[in-house]
Amino acid sequence: MTTSLLVIIKDLLLATGLGLVIGLERKLVQKEAGMRTFALICLGSALFVLIPRLMMTVGDSLVNADSIKTLSQIIGQLVVGVGFLGAGVIIFEEQSGKLRGLTTAAIMWVTAAIGAAVGVGFYSVAVVTTGLVLLINLIILPIEKRMDRN
Repeated sequence: MTTSLLVIIKDLLLATGLGLVIGLERKLVQKEAGMRTFALICLGSALFVLIPRLMMTVGDSLVNADSIKTLSQIIGQLVVGVGFLGAGVIIFEEQSGKLRGLTTAAIMWVTAAIGAAVGVGFYSVAVVTTGLVLLINLIILPIEKRMDRN
């Protein structure tokens, strides 16, 4: 593979960071979707786009233009299908006026991207992305809770 793992990690970290920045702004103006949700959506989007890009750099003779196109189409359908599934876990609570399940939906969506990466053999990318998801949830959640109290 000509695309180095360090370049991929840089892309995933940059996507996560940019999503965090957008989510921070949303949190500061007290919107329901916050830092974790936007970081996960940006991370998942990056991974869904990285997979076909990585597939084009594989020097294996089994990977041809038709198989890349087919896999890219399958990944595109995954994005839509899991997005629809994630929409089902989002609930608006009228009494509190709050949305619940946004981050869970984002986690479901990025998890689908991780599964797609594993499915095409990009194990290192899947592991790094899984680590980023865990970091987003374990580190950013306490920060968001602190911001909610203020």
